[in-house]
Amino acid sequence: MASSNAHGPPELCNVKGLHVILVEDSWHAGVGLKNLLQAWDVNVAGPVATTAEAENLIAEHVPDVAFVDLNLRGNERAYGLIDRLHEMGVCVIVTTGYSDVQVATGKVAAILRKPISEAQLIAALNRVCAGPR
Repeated sequence: MASSNAHGPPELCNVKGLHVILVEDSWHAGVGLKNLLQAWDVNVAGPVATTAEAENLIAEHVPDVAFVDLNLRGNERAYGLIDRLHEMGVCVIVTTGYSDVQVATGKVAAILRKPISEAQLIAALNRVCAGPR
């Protein structure tokens, strides 16, 4: 569906106060995403670069949404973390630099391929807002 503003990204749903964790091993990508989300009044924890660090964040506060890179520090894969977040009822948005991503249907709200545009990020968050969570 096209935005009513053909020259910019679609309008973002109300994400103010949303609790998000960022699991991303690229410092630049993680900080860039964090800064953008915070500009939209989203509460952001992270970025963290391993599933162990992500588990620590989850123990402190269960997020509404988790942005999870599939390939983490030390060649760690995030599939187990995604499964755990899904079982906890956390909406997962996968971020990846790879085009061929295998994630079980229904476990993630969106898969965003890096580099992520603002319009792609807004579309993913709008799906989260529209969803049952």
